[in-house]
Amino acid sequence: MTFEPTRPAIAVRDLRKSFGDQVVLDGIDLTVPSGTVFALLGPNGAGKTTIVRILSTLIGADGGDLRVAGHDVVREPDSVRAAIGVTGQFAAVDNLLTGEENLLLMAALHHLGKRAGRRRAAELLDRFGLTEAARKPVATYSGGMRRRLDLAMGLVGDPRVVFLDEPTTGLDPRSRRGLWDVVRGLVADGVTVLLTTQYLEEADQLADRIALLDHGRLVAEGTAAELKRQVPGGHVRLSFSDPRDLAAAARALGGGSADDDELTLRVPGDGGVRSLRALLDRLDDAGVEVGDLTVHTPDLDDVFLALTGGTDRADRAKESAR
Repeated sequence: MTFEPTRPAIAVRDLRKSFGDQVVLDGIDLTVPSGTVFALLGPNGAGKTTIVRILSTLIGADGGDLRVAGHDVVREPDSVRAAIGVTGQFAAVDNLLTGEENLLLMAALHHLGKRAGRRRAAELLDRFGLTEAARKPVATYSGGMRRRLDLAMGLVGDPRVVFLDEPTTGLDPRSRRGLWDVVRGLVADGVTVLLTTQYLEEADQLADRIALLDHGRLVAEGTAAELKRQVPGGHVRLSFSDPRDLAAAARALGGGSADDDELTLRVPGDGGVRSLRALLDRLDDAGVEVGDLTVHTPDLDDVFLALTGGTDRADRAKESAR
């Protein structure tokens, strides 16, 4: 079956998986468009890594219709493996080999000829900024270099779908941002990336769409902006130079939370252009002079706390709204 760019890179319907009596995935539906980054977020044990292991054919599912790059995961596992690259939570590199030797080993496993393998290794070493360290043992590499090499090894076969399972675990902020640039470059080349992460900023920075998992179920899905709008707590903070303007604004807007010492008024709002325009129009009609205005919207931390956590989910949602 030929992979078509218009076909979803990953299509999952009613995915189920249990280990003994423990239900790990309970009816997951996912659609990942080609050439995008799709992030799976969730607390430990939510089922993120299990989804990656199933879609990459490492373990079987108990039920569901699963397709990767147009191939049925159950009926066409070899075709799926030929179309994907996988990078796990920990770098799967050989410390005794050089970076170049690691890549040449992967090239041999992909049945590339010696000349093609060396050409591909050189391309990837250059792409990931590892050319100068190519002939040094991997044991001498930094954590960020090891992760870049690990990802490069997963790209030797030129996959169109790449699974990144918490790829920046343990990296310092500079190395993490460097790997983000690599991911953006992959997507610019048309590669589809399914990313699992516990770093909310990472999902916010990279993902076109985000799915939030909790206890094996999909509890929310959308863009980062769409998810943030699901959580209460957004507000507009108005600052004034005159107490009379503060009082007049509170009357014109029908209340809000005023701070007489700071001369500020906090008004609930989603931060959208339409609602901001309406708010300012009401203040203009009342003749109120606003010194400063700032918009505060919930971030992915608020989304994560509000929508995950089982029995205490409602309490967390209330807390995030304060």
